[in-house]
Amino acid sequence: MNNQAIGIFDSGIGGTSIWQEIAIALPYENTIYLADSKYAPYGKRSADEIIKLSIRNTEKLIDFDCKIVVVACNTATTNAIKVLRERFRIPFIGIEPAIKPAALQTKTHKIGILATQGTLSSELFASTSDLYTDTTEIIEVVGTGLVELIEDGKIHTPEMLSLLTSHLQPMIKKDIDHLVLGCSHYPYLLPVLKKILPKNIQIIDSGEAVAKQTKVILSKNNLLNTNTHEGTHTFYTNKTLAILEGILKNSTTTVNINYLKY
Repeated sequence: MNNQAIGIFDSGIGGTSIWQEIAIALPYENTIYLADSKYAPYGKRSADEIIKLSIRNTEKLIDFDCKIVVVACNTATTNAIKVLRERFRIPFIGIEPAIKPAALQTKTHKIGILATQGTLSSELFASTSDLYTDTTEIIEVVGTGLVELIEDGKIHTPEMLSLLTSHLQPMIKKDIDHLVLGCSHYPYLLPVLKKILPKNIQIIDSGEAVAKQTKVILSKNNLLNTNTHEGTHTFYTNKTLAILEGILKNSTTTVNINYLKY
């Protein structure tokens, strides 16, 4: 199984930010990425819907003979990963907002979380944030409309700047010194975020930590690829290819992008 691919899925193109970190940390690994853009954003859907979509994506990756599945979506992780681990006999890596490092590093004892409604309302998020609310105030903001604009390729637009500014103002007024990005789409907003946020606010996302954990789990399960040549990277989307192609156009590795009806 060592030469089989790492499977990755997200509710669209956002999880490619996680894929990039995995490709850097594990250059000899093959990857297969599913962009479920047809049903994006997951954050608006019920927990039952999110679980069903996550099961479907996992089944597709298993059909592709993937040896491990990375749930590169905060909403899918917080709502479905427990069910996935119970249902399938394959290792899973999840992603959830990096509250812990923000809470440990904050000096104002106020941190902001920008995430989807599906993530913020989940039991897993609630249990994680409860660990730090004694000493730190967590200001939660639902990033309504952000994923849709990213999926439409409208990152560097006046519309995005205006919407993102309106979401961030309540946090800035509360004097946060850390902003946690609670959606794998949001790292693509870094250039816009830096225009809006005061320079003292540190932005934290989970990509690098997820890549490190993927490497740890592969190693523990003796699943690391034994080849010493660059891995292959195949992407599938069930919507238009153009947005995925645009996001990956500056990739330093060769990618193969395909339409997949599912």
